[in-house]
Amino acid sequence: MTVALLSGGVGGARFARGLVAAIDPAEVTVIGNVGDDVKVLDLAISPDLDSMLYALADLNDEERGWGRADETWHALETVKALGGEDWFRLGDRDLGLHLVRTQALRAGESLSAVTERMARALGLQTRILAATDDELRTWIDTLAGSFSFQEWFVTRGHRDEVDRVRYVGDATPAPGVLEALDAADAILIAPSNPFVSIGPILAVAGIREAIAARRVPCVAVSPIVGGRAVKGPADRMLRRLTGGTSPAHVASCYEGLIDALVFDETDPTGHLAVRAVVTNTLMTDLAASRRLAETVLEAAA
Repeated sequence: MTVALLSGGVGGARFARGLVAAIDPAEVTVIGNVGDDVKVLDLAISPDLDSMLYALADLNDEERGWGRADETWHALETVKALGGEDWFRLGDRDLGLHLVRTQALRAGESLSAVTERMARALGLQTRILAATDDELRTWIDTLAGSFSFQEWFVTRGHRDEVDRVRYVGDATPAPGVLEALDAADAILIAPSNPFVSIGPILAVAGIREAIAARRVPCVAVSPIVGGRAVKGPADRMLRRLTGGTSPAHVASCYEGLIDALVFDETDPTGHLAVRAVVTNTLMTDLAASRRLAETVLEAAA
């Protein structure tokens, strides 16, 4: 089965690990969120693409949920001591990737091209595509003001309640994205935040339309377990922007795009406009991630 996976955030990376353990990794194309991308110390940072690279290469820090395992922080300590920009946690191992990406982008290489090149260098068979090579940024509107995603999420600790999420930039799909969607036997949406992880992907011109016009099953996985987000603000955002955290509220974020929603057994089924698939969605380890992926693949068969 050839699969196209829309993904962002820690949950998406963990699900992708299970997916490539369940089927041939070469049959999976990940379409990753770039709305979180940011420049720090003049380095180009793509947090969701990096999380995917590290997770699939088995280099990620499982305990922290982001970044490299066995990380050290000497460079950042020096930056702080010298009065530099230290609000974004950049580890020493992580810096190597950002240096390579920044150099490549300045030399004229596209984000999608350098991401594919780094995936190959890490020995990955799975294709990882940036949703777009254009600048597309997520903005968060709150009563306290409008903030770029990283300012709201990291600097302000995502404490401000969200009134609206905006995607700023005239973006077209990166090479290979629409082709991957068209060639897939199934399209999957990872258990990622619908607003800030999947929303920016769907905001790229042509991607939403391609999924809406699909000829194959599209299955989404809820990021909610027992009415709460496992990590991050997805539950608070769902409650404020859709009125609740039930599977029906999650499914409403993908209206017209999905055929089935996979959600946790601790959440109420209620009334869904799409097929309900109930299972244990908590990804406590690789085996649990693989079991979830197998359930999702069965739902998409």
